Amino acid sequence: MIDKRIELLAPAGDIEKLKIAVLYGADAVYIGGEAYGLRAKAKNFDDETMKEGIEFAHSHGAKVYVTANIYAHNNDFEGMAEYFKKVQEFGADALLISDLGVFSVAKEAVPDMEIHVSTQANNTNYKSANMWYKLGARRIVAARELSLAEIKEIRKNIPSDMDIEAFVHGAMCISYSGRCLLSNYLTGRDSNHGECAHPCRWKYYLTEETRPGEYMPVIENDRGTYIFNSKDLCMIDYIPELIDAGIQSFKIEGRMKTSFYVGSVVKAYRQAIDDCINNPQKYESMKDYYMKEVSKSSHRNFTTGFYFGKPTGNDQVYTNNSYIRNYDFIGMVEDYDERDKIATVMQRNKFEVGDEIEVMPAKGESWKMKVEKMWNENGISIDSAPHPKQIIKIKFDKPVCKYDMLRKRV
Repeated sequence: MIDKRIELLAPAGDIEKLKIAVLYGADAVYIGGEAYGLRAKAKNFDDETMKEGIEFAHSHGAKVYVTANIYAHNNDFEGMAEYFKKVQEFGADALLISDLGVFSVAKEAVPDMEIHVSTQANNTNYKSANMWYKLGARRIVAARELSLAEIKEIRKNIPSDMDIEAFVHGAMCISYSGRCLLSNYLTGRDSNHGECAHPCRWKYYLTEETRPGEYMPVIENDRGTYIFNSKDLCMIDYIPELIDAGIQSFKIEGRMKTSFYVGSVVKAYRQAIDDCINNPQKYESMKDYYMKEVSKSSHRNFTTGFYFGKPTGNDQVYTNNSYIRNYDFIGMVEDYDERDKIATVMQRNKFEVGDEIEVMPAKGESWKMKVEKMWNENGISIDSAPHPKQIIKIKFDKPVCKYDMLRKRV
């Protein structure tokens, strides 16, 4: 019997991405405030946008979880209790925490607020999950290093009212549950404080101290390597297996990714999950379609990570640190006039009259059209839209809505 209580949890690096995630099908989003989270380079949310985002999500039936998953040093605790109280007042549904000290501050400052234990806490067994439960947590995020069989065993040995959340899609960190020291050592930027420089994506050679200037490539053996560029996780072909393992919340990685990535991936997983639950035969027949959809946003080659066993050399990328990009995100609809069928669009990448574009709505099937005419803000006819975030007007073959996204095959 398939559990119908499956949550699709999406990343939201800023207010636009939050709205896209919710409109394109997320049941919940995770966001960072201006402190205590592990994505310092994301735009994140100040007080005003956090309140706006939470109100928007709640008005659409979605939840908001706020990250506070740094590993704290002594000076990090100043103002932390007040921050948690403020987040609770804004209406956030849960805090995401990894550090025991931070957890203790939250339990004292906001005792009634739900707390989820981050993957950074290395939750690899049911004993630690039960310990967190006794302390007051009601959800653990499974360590990325767990197999489906291990997660299933944890599910059998923890209370029924404790959820398991797990990453199902996105970039993979090469360090254990993301607790990396490479960035700190090589650049002075602490990944455990949200400032990772991603040195695992760099290209490396070995040198021997008595042979300066002689660079030897790093060679892979049958056990794999541990400091290089991982492929991206993608489990959209294995929704039934994830459900069977007892995972209640399917988490997508990517607070640093684009709105187009968030919308594309969330929409594909929303459809895959719904089809799997409501019509398993349809889900099986549509797998190629789901995979094509998640592949339309920039990505590395895909892997299933640790879910079916330890990764091998086939799960790493050794030749480059670039993404595969088959489609460009060219614009987002900001307004639509039903009378003359003309939409106001904010351009995101260059496109021209005569281009075939694809319209990706938040709900319903994507569709293609040829750009026949477009105008600038002053109503002057133009042949191309080359300027970043240029406001243009386009006549559409069918009705469109605000936040519908436009893409073009590269």
